[in-house]
Amino acid sequence: MSARSAEECDRLFGEHLNAGDLESLVGLYETGASLVQQDGSVATGHAALREAFRGFLAMQPKIRMNVLKVVKSGEALAVLYNDWSMSVKGPDGQAVQMAGKAIEVVRRQPDGTWLFAVDDPFARG
Repeated sequence: MSARSAEECDRLFGEHLNAGDLESLVGLYETGASLVQQDGSVATGHAALREAFRGFLAMQPKIRMNVLKVVKSGEALAVLYNDWSMSVKGPDGQAVQMAGKAIEVVRRQPDGTWLFAVDDPFARG
């Protein structure tokens, strides 16, 4: 399934992450997209995104996404402001809670679908 609107990128991200579907998750990103990781490093491109998400999916995340605002620039570019909360399985098997305030840049593709170009899950704290 592909995002048919800018904000649908986040809905699909949540669904794919919760389902543990690595390939569908990576498929929500442009080929050269960048993801800011928790340590501040940046994963760029599908291979790096796949590696970043693979380790994360091993923690069996369950995420809740809340798009607060969408700011569009024309018909093909948008910035999403997303507050999220998530539970992951820690090394000891116990649930660990995480939360963040993301800024995401999404772009409309020639076929009308939307993909992430830049994803910073911790941009706003």
